[in-house]
Amino acid sequence: MSMAHGLEVRVPFCDYRIVEYAYNIPWEMKAYNGREKGLVRHAMTGILPDDVLWRKKSPYPKTHNPDYLELLSRKLRAVLASDDCRLTEIVSADKLRNLLDTNGASFTKNWYGQLMTLPQIYAYMLQIEYWLREYNIEIR
Repeated sequence: MSMAHGLEVRVPFCDYRIVEYAYNIPWEMKAYNGREKGLVRHAMTGILPDDVLWRKKSPYPKTHNPDYLELLSRKLRAVLASDDCRLTEIVSADKLRNLLDTNGASFTKNWYGQLMTLPQIYAYMLQIEYWLREYNIEIR
C-alpha cells in the first residue's frame, strides 16, 4: 500500500530470515517475563520509550456496528454456497454454517487471545478464502 502512494516503508521484522528464526524460538523465551512479545520488548529496552515498549497489545480491528456483522455474514454464506469454495478445504463447512445459523451462540470466548469477536472471525475466514484463491494455494 505504501509504494502505491510513493512512500517507502521499512519493515525490519518482516525479513524472512528473522521470521524463520523467530518461529523456532521456544514459547518460554518469546513470552519472556510472562509478556507477549517479551523477548522483543526486552531487546528494545533503552531504545524505545517505556510507554511504547510496555503498552498493551493492540487487538485486531473491530466494530460493534450490526450492519458490519450482517455484511460479513452474507459474504461468508455466499462463499460457503459457491461451488469452488476453498475455505472448506481447511475449515469445517458445517461448523461455519452452525456459527452463522446460531449467530455465534457456540462462540463463547474471545479467540486467539485477542478481542476477536464474531465479526472478526467472519472477516478472518473471508481473508483466508481470498488468500487461498489469490495465491492459488494447494492443500495436500
